Amino acid sequence: MGTVTIGVSIAVPEPHGSRLQQLRAGFGDAAAYGIPTHVTLLPPTEVADTAVPAVEAHLAEVAAVGRPFPMRLSGTGTFRPVSPVVYVRVVEGAEACTRLQQQVRDPAGPVARELQFPYHPHVTVAHGIEEAAMDRAFEDLAGYEAEWPCTGFALYEQGADAVWRKLRDFPFGTVVVPPQAGHVDRGSVSAR
Repeated sequence: MGTVTIGVSIAVPEPHGSRLQQLRAGFGDAAAYGIPTHVTLLPPTEVADTAVPAVEAHLAEVAAVGRPFPMRLSGTGTFRPVSPVVYVRVVEGAEACTRLQQQVRDPAGPVARELQFPYHPHVTVAHGIEEAAMDRAFEDLAGYEAEWPCTGFALYEQGADAVWRKLRDFPFGTVVVPPQAGHVDRGSVSAR
């Protein structure tokens, strides 16, 4: 029996994901192309390879009760000096991300674990690089903006080459964004 390192995250969709990945590489972060641009729900976690089906079943249950929500990124933040990270801030959707990550790490589930730091949804754009490059990332992306409807999350596995690869998508129970208040959905009215 072996082990694998898995993670669960919300992918930042195109064109935003590739753009942020290119910028991360441009700041000198060598790991940029091995890590799809994302918002973490479960950080790198080692599990028995035989546990992956149970993890997938658990994630499917979490996704089945989830609902789409708006995600919006705006500006930058940093965890320095505690951790050498510069990130783009999640300014809309953070509460939903927090609830999701709690469900993913449910104490009764297969990936229950404590976190090294309090959960803070973000998109890393520089990690463990020279301070001047970290400062540049912080300044260059201060005006960055992106938004999209989050309709699910995915399970990833880290390969022996340190590259993260998607194993499976977990779409939420419905991918229909609820209509705005006062809007009548004529398609749901049945004729007699």
